[in-house]
Amino acid sequence: MYAIVEIAGQQFKVEKDQQIFVHRLDAKQGTKVSFDKVLLTDDKGNVNIGSPLVKGMSVTAKVMEHLKGDKVIVFKKKRRKGYKVKNGHRQYLTKLEIEKIGSSTSKKKVVEDKIEKEEVAKKPAAKKPAAKKPAAKKPAAKK
Repeated sequence: MYAIVEIAGQQFKVEKDQQIFVHRLDAKQGTKVSFDKVLLTDDKGNVNIGSPLVKGMSVTAKVMEHLKGDKVIVFKKKRRKGYKVKNGHRQYLTKLEIEKIGSSTSKKKVVEDKIEKEEVAKKPAAKKPAAKKPAAKKPAAKK
């Protein structure tokens, strides 16, 4: 079984027990994180495509470590002008291990959905604004 999930603005094809590197996440090392933006799942040929997301699916992963990626050299040059600029960059990354791909049975989401439905049902009808009465005209002063 695999899934295509959106993590930190990028899409990844993930499988159980796979290790991936993503942009740095705000999670401590050793904690579990859950991603609800699942775009597609495939379970032995049974493909489920979301529009845009697959409802009720989530991917659970464990944060293995935070690290820096390889150095990338950025070199700019304009010929015959004497212009040369050399810069380097190392991206901050998080190493994740995918633990579970399956339905999200999050109680928090179920409770939030129930609360939203109750709020919608309890909303009173919008009141119409009161009609403004025209102000009485003052008699013009004689000159």
